[in-house]
Amino acid sequence: MEASVVMPLGAGITGWASLRWYGAVWFDGYAPDGATQLPIRILTGDRNIRSQPGFVVVEERLLPTDLTVVDGVVTTDPVRSLTHEMRYATSMREASVAFSMAAYSDLVTAHEICAHGLEHPGWTGAPQLREASAFLEENSWSPWEQRTSLVWQIDAELPKPMANRPIFDRYGNHLGTPDLLDEVAGVVMEYDGGVHLAPGREVIDATRLERFRNVGLECLTVRRGETTFRESLAGRMRATRERAQFAAPSRRHWTTELPRWWIPTFTVEERRNLGESERVALLRLRRKIS
Repeated sequence: MEASVVMPLGAGITGWASLRWYGAVWFDGYAPDGATQLPIRILTGDRNIRSQPGFVVVEERLLPTDLTVVDGVVTTDPVRSLTHEMRYATSMREASVAFSMAAYSDLVTAHEICAHGLEHPGWTGAPQLREASAFLEENSWSPWEQRTSLVWQIDAELPKPMANRPIFDRYGNHLGTPDLLDEVAGVVMEYDGGVHLAPGREVIDATRLERFRNVGLECLTVRRGETTFRESLAGRMRATRERAQFAAPSRRHWTTELPRWWIPTFTVEERRNLGESERVALLRLRRKIS
């Protein structure tokens, strides 16, 4: 709220802080290392205030239609806030992660971000935004899942995997929903994040991986922090894919074809179109702002 006091008329909070105000749960104000606190960014059409500890002032073209009010705080709209975050991200990969985490809370779509990038090709950071647009994913459930996917695509030079796609046996039984799936090769990947430290979770994870292996899927578990060592992880990824069966769809004992009763929630639009009761039932396990 302090930032709203110093902001002049026509300015607004943007970037991660604005997205957080809109309900984006993964934007907590910390850098990927989990320790470095990020400043709030205030966007203004003219530099008539100075940056101070805790916030940074950025001067860019700003239209009144870019501004909205959330809980009494003037912010830029989600598309403008996210494109700002992506353009000023520390890398193209982190720009892609920022998109996925905003899409997780259904604030933006890939189409909206790509369209904005095409409309403003000369803005600061626009080349990074365009580069990141090739790696947008609307169904990642954590930043580390997306970072794992980027190592698979960029460093291992392998085809884009499906994110959180449910897998069924031939009788329509749900075997599990892995973090990432290479459907052509038949490889599932799981990122071993903090949630896997919960009591009893090790047994649950092992049982699920066994179900995948029993139907012919090759499994790869990515350990916490391993995405930092991209070259070695990429080597493990390529080796895992080489061991995979590459079975034709007609010969697989598993499928990604959805049973008639399954309601898909893979895209932002699909989730936006859910009724309130459906959202409660289908998205109940999603992380919420505490």
